[in-house]
Amino acid sequence: MKFYPLQFQPILKDRIWGGTKLKTYLNKPIISEITGESWEISTVENDVSEIANGVLKGKSLNEVLNEYPEAILGTKVHAQFGAQFPLLFKYLDAREDLSIQVHPNDDLAQKRHNSFGKTEMWYVMQADADARLIVGFKENSSKEEYLHHLKNNSLVTLLDSKNVQKGDVFFLNTGTVHAIGAGTVIAEIQQTSDITYRLYDFDRKDANGNVRELHVDLALDAINYDRVEAERLYSEVANSSNLVATCPYFTTNIIPLDGDIEVVANSETFKVYMCVEGSFQLDLEDETYNYVTGDTVLVPAEMGSFSLSGVAKILEIYI
Repeated sequence: MKFYPLQFQPILKDRIWGGTKLKTYLNKPIISEITGESWEISTVENDVSEIANGVLKGKSLNEVLNEYPEAILGTKVHAQFGAQFPLLFKYLDAREDLSIQVHPNDDLAQKRHNSFGKTEMWYVMQADADARLIVGFKENSSKEEYLHHLKNNSLVTLLDSKNVQKGDVFFLNTGTVHAIGAGTVIAEIQQTSDITYRLYDFDRKDANGNVRELHVDLALDAINYDRVEAERLYSEVANSSNLVATCPYFTTNIIPLDGDIEVVANSETFKVYMCVEGSFQLDLEDETYNYVTGDTVLVPAEMGSFSLSGVAKILEIYI
């Protein structure tokens, strides 16, 4: 098998808080007015990505992982996760505020849901003038204080709200109470998990007049009640991989591309590139692949060395 950069059909998700920016800003093939998420690479149960290009077109990511696990994932990743793809990549459009929520850690998620936990990272691709994110508590809190404010519909007064702009990055350990605010487009990198505990949903009702389920009891033992510093500052040296965030689950760099760079093959781990601004091309031997804002590409570990060229900002993710 001659490996090549893989792209996938987007898995589009309508959400009560979604809008149309995934179409107008990222050119996703949405047809509704409330599309909130485009899952770019996923092996979440019932939401497994399908390859959109090349000789493997039409196959699911799970199919090719079962057939070529080490070649796709890399020796290190395969040794750690078997044939499982350990990360989930998304773009989100928040026309309205998302619910205030929290994700459990690995131990809790495994015990309750037979799932990974959900450590995640946000890169702000676009933000309206007054856009904000909620990330943790303003000050160290407690279960008792949290429950008191939750009961009195004043939870937001305890939480740290940040005004954001394009290029801002937030890293959210499991247990961090958070919410993406209205007026943002976000690139999200996370563990392969769809476990979310919803704490407060601003008393919203769906088109049928129903409120969404809350998970107050489940969340109590999942929450980190201490203040956290979630924002990540980073350098932007042109034509280099600049570290943005790293943890046991993934490392993310940003490449401010203005020209071309060579990328040396690494058989230990796959790489994923998310084009968050501009356009670029990937040259592999005698083949050229072109990408624009909103594209996501999986580079198999055994693909070999390649070059990137163009004018773009690219998130580079690996394990």
